[in-house]
Amino acid sequence: MPARLLYDPGPGRRPVEEDFQVGKGCFGLDRSQVRTCTAICRHLVLSMAALAVCAVTAASARERTTALPPPARLHDQPPAGPGLIPLTVAGVRRLFCLLTRVFQDARHHLRWSWWRRRHQARARWYHQRARLQMQAASP
Repeated sequence: MPARLLYDPGPGRRPVEEDFQVGKGCFGLDRSQVRTCTAICRHLVLSMAALAVCAVTAASARERTTALPPPARLHDQPPAGPGLIPLTVAGVRRLFCLLTRVFQDARHHLRWSWWRRRHQARARWYHQRARLQMQAASP
């Protein structure tokens, strides 16, 4: 008898698969060349600790981010200031990595991150308005 799922996984990946994908892609869970169980455990602990620090940082920054509400009607005009998208775990990791480099100062990287998140917020708003247009055009 198959086990019953406690949640609906939906059309995409399951949350556990997404977590492993982020862990492998951003934090090197799959990049160890070790032979002993102790070394594997140490690598996993360090990778998961880095992931946890970035996740907590992104969660605390999410509370202070003002996201722009999506367009409600088809002919809404874009706002003057689109706001910022919340920091993601990968974005926090990218900032940590960039801030440790010597060839640029921290202000440059923080300004770049702010510009990128603002640009993504504006693109998200226009994308949502285009979806409203497609819904209105479909019978």
